[in-house]
Amino acid sequence: MTGVLRVLPGVLLSAAVGAVAFGVQALEARMMGRAWVEALVLAILIGAGLRLVWTPSETWAPGVRFSGRTLLEIAIALLGATISGAAVMALGLWLLLAIVVVVALALVGGYAIGRLLGLPPAMALLVACGNAICGNSAIAAVAPVIRAEGEDVAAAIGFTAVLGIGVVLIVPLVGALMGFDALETGALAGLTVYAVPQVLAAAAPAGAAAIQLGAIVKLVRVLTLGPVCLILALLGPERFGGPAPAGRPSLHHLLPWFIVAFLALTALRSMGLIPDVFLPPLEVGVTALTLTAMAALGLSVDPRAVVRAGPRTAATAALSALLIGGLALVAILILPLPPG
Repeated sequence: MTGVLRVLPGVLLSAAVGAVAFGVQALEARMMGRAWVEALVLAILIGAGLRLVWTPSETWAPGVRFSGRTLLEIAIALLGATISGAAVMALGLWLLLAIVVVVALALVGGYAIGRLLGLPPAMALLVACGNAICGNSAIAAVAPVIRAEGEDVAAAIGFTAVLGIGVVLIVPLVGALMGFDALETGALAGLTVYAVPQVLAAAAPAGAAAIQLGAIVKLVRVLTLGPVCLILALLGPERFGGPAPAGRPSLHHLLPWFIVAFLALTALRSMGLIPDVFLPPLEVGVTALTLTAMAALGLSVDPRAVVRAGPRTAATAALSALLIGGLALVAILILPLPPG
């Protein structure tokens, strides 16, 4: 009970900031027809803005730290329950392999671009993961595995999120210029756009078939998050500038509990042991936990450090997006797509 009381003020503060961000996103969607800036990004911005004028005291700090790490790990674990193996297998072997190859090449290439532009290893990896896998969620999931600094996480999420909006607008235009049909446009959206709601927005101009295929392709990209985090844990945070574990790495460091839970829940969902009726509340829970965690991240970072990371991070994000876009176009042009 003492531990709960110790973290409660900071958790409530983070949750309140997250709720404000969600409300701003809803207002944004009502006034402009679409939420151009996601609540996850708004939570970081609002938290960071508050941090500029007020530094949380020790009354708030334990709960802010708990929200930024433990609640985020729980959200990542629960995300696995939303992925169905049946929908994934319907894509066919060749397209599944293509998605994995595109993600792998985009991840390695994006990291190399960041390092060539002078980014620290952790920042280069965070930006690469955000572009290659699933934007904010991938950055948030990888951060605790490599022990990334809060400033790096906030900067990577901020620049990747802004770029993500541009990708949503560009995908339908590229599809039209390339003469793509609905399935090809959906595959392009699923392979390049960051968040699932953004995939739906990017694929919508091409019709229902594009939306359906785009969402499934995107879910496969999300599914690669577990293996990527496992590989990074095996490599060790010290390879990316994080603190090396004292002594021999424990099983907990090599295989984080939330990645095990993510994969286990994905397996349960694929076996039909998690009914569809549980998915809506699970998705709400994941959103609420992630919003709280992102607000805590904003409350715990120095925005001035994020600004200092600007130009090189922005250039890395842009070039990484161009890389995955090129890889996606090659995959679509040479591989057969499943029937609509």
